[in-house]
Amino acid sequence: MKNIFKTLILGGALLIGSCDSMLETEPRQSLTPETAFTDVESFESLLFSIYGRVRSFNYYGQTMMIAPEIMADNLRIIANTGRYIGQEANADRQHINLWTYPNNDGVGIFLGINEANILLTEIDKVEGDETLRAKLKGEASFLRALFYFDLARVYGYEPGREVNGWNASVILRTTPTLGLSNADFRSRSTNREVYDQIEADLNTAISGLGAASLGTAGVYRASKGAAELLLSRVYLYEGKNAEAAAMATQAMATMGLTNSGTGLVDASGYEAAFNTFPNPESVFEMEIRSVDWSTVDGVNNSMCSLTADVYTGAQFIVTATDELLAAYDAGDIRKTMWAETTRSGADGIVYESKKWLGAKGDFLENLPILRASELYLIRAEARQKTGDNAGALSDLNALRGKRGVVALSGLSGDALFQAILKERRTEFALEGHRWFDLKRNGLTISKAGSFEPVPFDDYRLLAPIPQDEITLNELLENNPGYN
Repeated sequence: MKNIFKTLILGGALLIGSCDSMLETEPRQSLTPETAFTDVESFESLLFSIYGRVRSFNYYGQTMMIAPEIMADNLRIIANTGRYIGQEANADRQHINLWTYPNNDGVGIFLGINEANILLTEIDKVEGDETLRAKLKGEASFLRALFYFDLARVYGYEPGREVNGWNASVILRTTPTLGLSNADFRSRSTNREVYDQIEADLNTAISGLGAASLGTAGVYRASKGAAELLLSRVYLYEGKNAEAAAMATQAMATMGLTNSGTGLVDASGYEAAFNTFPNPESVFEMEIRSVDWSTVDGVNNSMCSLTADVYTGAQFIVTATDELLAAYDAGDIRKTMWAETTRSGADGIVYESKKWLGAKGDFLENLPILRASELYLIRAEARQKTGDNAGALSDLNALRGKRGVVALSGLSGDALFQAILKERRTEFALEGHRWFDLKRNGLTISKAGSFEPVPFDDYRLLAPIPQDEITLNELLENNPGYN
């Protein structure tokens, strides 16, 4: 029971969320939703707290961008600082930990889920502006869906891709846990149950949110287009390919993107886009300001510090693999996003990323989490899998035309699928897609250099649930291979 009081979690779910602006009149332990939130407007501060979870260095601030690249074949370590060494080798229990990662004010992204549950459960009980109410509920639904989607793809197989029938996902909670009196131990829900909840949340978000134009500050918060893009990705992961194609088309219309690629940046503007805030292709982007970091966060933890050497004191621990560099076609502007350089202790030429240059100063930059280019590749893959080779090739070439590479022709079947997978690899290098693109398609995880590939049926494909959680909650069963 000591762990319950120390971390305020029970079976992976936070007992009570916090928000500084709520804590003005009463002790923290006596606060309830009824005393903390008196009208719709007061819930916005809680929503900002939920957004803050996304930029954590243990989530999209670093881990979810780098780990999926180095666990596959896009990145390699060039400086041993202790980070990602185990992930590069796919060592036992060296995976992505979203369940109990350390945070300044909580444990794992279950904290964000519980805060979203508080908002969604309590906001209808107070008076206030109805338009704002619908917007806040839509944003909280989007964020809860994002959290659960990431948990589901780290800890479980996608529906229809189960190995030996293993369909356990994560603990599913849609009502808030406010204290020990209403906390309970739960077992893991099935992947189907979790994905059904993700779909429901995103459909709620789509109906409750307005559109935000590309390249505007509106993308710093969830929007209709962001929810549509994420839902199209979720459908693709589930193998609901017709639905994925249709939702991608809907999202493209919402964001003002055309079949020919209008709305994407041209090749000449690709590098500048990643050093412009917001990125002109961002559909959902996390804005990070200097007040969001401590004085050492940037140099120690930022994407800029770990992937480039543009500021004194940078970590610069990862570089592109030879296999990734070989995947770029002639003239591809995306290859120039890797700049040749050297690093003390690393043999020969290495490459620093020009995607993450800390352009806001002193390692600081925003993080594009959902970009418009993904819609073309989602629809291309979904169309290929439903037999629409012409449509898939058209979408693929619409993107390639914006990246300075020649159009492809005459491809169909697996050859077309492999071309789409390769395009995803080069377009989203250092954005956290590679491991999951291989996993969700039931493919062996390819590795770079001398590291051995990871077969799809290998237990290391799924992350282990932390042993402390298993010990605390006897209803939890770990993933196969970790017992």
